[in-house]
Amino acid sequence: MHNSDGVLDQDVIAFFRFQLLDWAHANPRQMPWKGEQDPYKIWLSEIILQQTRVAQGLPYYKKFVLHYPSVLHLAEAPEDALMKHWEGLGYYSRARNLHAAAKYVAHDLKGVFPSTYEGLLALPGVGKYTAAAIASFAYGLPYSVLDGNVYRVLARFLGIEHATDTPAAQKYFAKIAQQLLDPSKAAAYNQAIMDFGATCCTPQQAKCTGCPLQTHCVAFLNGKVAELPVKSKGLTRKKRSFYYLVVRQGDALYVRKRREKDIWQGLWEFPHLEKAPLVSPFGTGILQVSAPFRQLLTHQEVTAIFYEIELPSDFANELVTDPILADCEKWALRDLKKNIAFPKVIDCYFQSKALTLM
Repeated sequence: MHNSDGVLDQDVIAFFRFQLLDWAHANPRQMPWKGEQDPYKIWLSEIILQQTRVAQGLPYYKKFVLHYPSVLHLAEAPEDALMKHWEGLGYYSRARNLHAAAKYVAHDLKGVFPSTYEGLLALPGVGKYTAAAIASFAYGLPYSVLDGNVYRVLARFLGIEHATDTPAAQKYFAKIAQQLLDPSKAAAYNQAIMDFGATCCTPQQAKCTGCPLQTHCVAFLNGKVAELPVKSKGLTRKKRSFYYLVVRQGDALYVRKRREKDIWQGLWEFPHLEKAPLVSPFGTGILQVSAPFRQLLTHQEVTAIFYEIELPSDFANELVTDPILADCEKWALRDLKKNIAFPKVIDCYFQSKALTLM
């Protein structure tokens, strides 16, 4: 079906294209961005759906289109408002890149979205996959998409046992994906292969019965569907602990924005220490200590413990300049959750009603 250089047989290409597009025609998958030709909305949907299931991303897409109907509206949005709308979706670097790209289009490109593959690649947060998706869906340009769904379909159909997370294999898959693309139907083909991977050729319990590619699928014919695609790297997570000081004064809390280049950049948090405090650093009592809250990120596992501390209303002003509170702002609790975004682990703490103010 393909040689060691990744060159496909023309009959295989013709079979794959026909069966895939025929399947897509018979199995339409309705989503608000399908058939959309506005590059802004296509870009928005693609960024939201990076590393996110459609069911989770859909309400966020609708919310962003409602609040930011154009790239100019998004560019003018305050950072905290944008982060608040993104709250709960995770991978917050996407939101920061989204904002940076919108500003770039609005200011440097005079509000005109790039119409070339190379121009799209220049946008912050846009890689080869996203550029190919926008180029094909918005402009009909012949660039093949290559995401997790596509890797899986190609690895199984062609029996490719190269690990997909190596540069050499990624180059090999890209060559094959481009050959299979129907250049005259780039948008329809790219949407079809993504939908097929998401709903038919799924990671577990693939729907091989009735699959239109079954008769030529190397993995199915050789009983290797569960083994493909291959990955060489095992996921290891760095473990981190945060000891948060929930410092309250009256009905207000002290919070700070994470500005350092680390996880959750641009989100808000309580001041924290690297070691668990035995006593309050402000000479007041610790009201309560929470149970551990945990959040799994792609490469990190965060454990957070919250120490609730109350400062008296007449607490000396000079003491509020303590280094722990130096970069903090004082927010009324009623305004806190409405206006600024927190990491999931802190949001879980709020939702647990652990805070005695609530």
